[in-house]
Amino acid sequence: MSTTPLLTACAILLSVGCHSIGPGTVARDRFDYSGAISESWKRQTLLNIVKMRYLDPPIFVDVGQIVSGYSLESGATVGGQVASKDAVQGNSLLLGATLRFTDRPTITYTPLTGNRFVKSLMTPLTPASVFFTIQSGWPADGVLLATTASINGLKNQETSLDSVTPPDPEFLKVLALLRKIQRSGAVAMRVLQSPEKQETVILTFRAKNIPQETLDDIREVRRLLRLNQDAEEFKLVFGAAAADDKEVAVITRSLLHLMQAMSLQVEVPAQDLAESRAVRGFEDASPNSSSTHLLSIASSDTEPENAFVEIFYRDHWFWVDDRDLRSKRAFAFMMMLFTLADTGEKETPPLITIPAQ
Repeated sequence: MSTTPLLTACAILLSVGCHSIGPGTVARDRFDYSGAISESWKRQTLLNIVKMRYLDPPIFVDVGQIVSGYSLESGATVGGQVASKDAVQGNSLLLGATLRFTDRPTITYTPLTGNRFVKSLMTPLTPASVFFTIQSGWPADGVLLATTASINGLKNQETSLDSVTPPDPEFLKVLALLRKIQRSGAVAMRVLQSPEKQETVILTFRAKNIPQETLDDIREVRRLLRLNQDAEEFKLVFGAAAADDKEVAVITRSLLHLMQAMSLQVEVPAQDLAESRAVRGFEDASPNSSSTHLLSIASSDTEPENAFVEIFYRDHWFWVDDRDLRSKRAFAFMMMLFTLADTGEKETPPLITIPAQ
């Protein structure tokens, strides 16, 4: 009897039983879990924005921990019979194998509650974090339109549950000029630290080796913000009005305020507005108003196509169109702001652990 089949079967079973499945799962699991967390984070953010239009309080749940467990069990049986030359029955070979694979991840969900988290939602962003975001490459006009209430007394648009107040025309002009100056690379920031370890953020406008057009834009920004035309550095502070002409006083918004402003720009079914299920929003703004939409969130009773993110709420679909780059940028910026608002101090929240079988 040939021993080749027997040796082949044993080799296969041994290779399966001895092979480590751990390293091979890293690339796949990291990609799959990252994609799933990203998608759920987007949907949770959109859901909370839409809920606020209906005066439904936002709830946040974080993925605290993922433990992915694998097990691989194998077994083999080999049997056979070798008959003599005079035997009626010939030679026989019996092979048996068992293989069992188990994937049992455990995902821990953390409800975001507590005093520090609530404060992070309700506390205005620091002017430094807003302007450092601009310094990192985010468009100045979009960032300031979303996060600031005023700059040196020039007021941004204001949204409330009963009205939308358009921005000062000079405020929009400052935003457009700062975007042009940002593209030229003529604006920068640096941090000074006193001996008492207190930090002061300095905003600077470069005046050398830049085009005349940019110099004109910088002069116009100085005029609109009532800044000193000769000073090269300006102190960045939180406040409604600057102490002198060498300060840039900014009132920033909180995450909760920004989410509320975005919620009033959600397109909701007309019946919900007529029945007072949702508050009035930007649909009541005058067509001639200078109020600007931060993003567009559409709604429909049928599932949308080409959605960047979508959720189903109150028997309707709400979504951001994947072809709407302006809304996608604003939505991504909103998600990034949660990191800027994080205090870095963690409380011990309640945990919910659900084994996924």
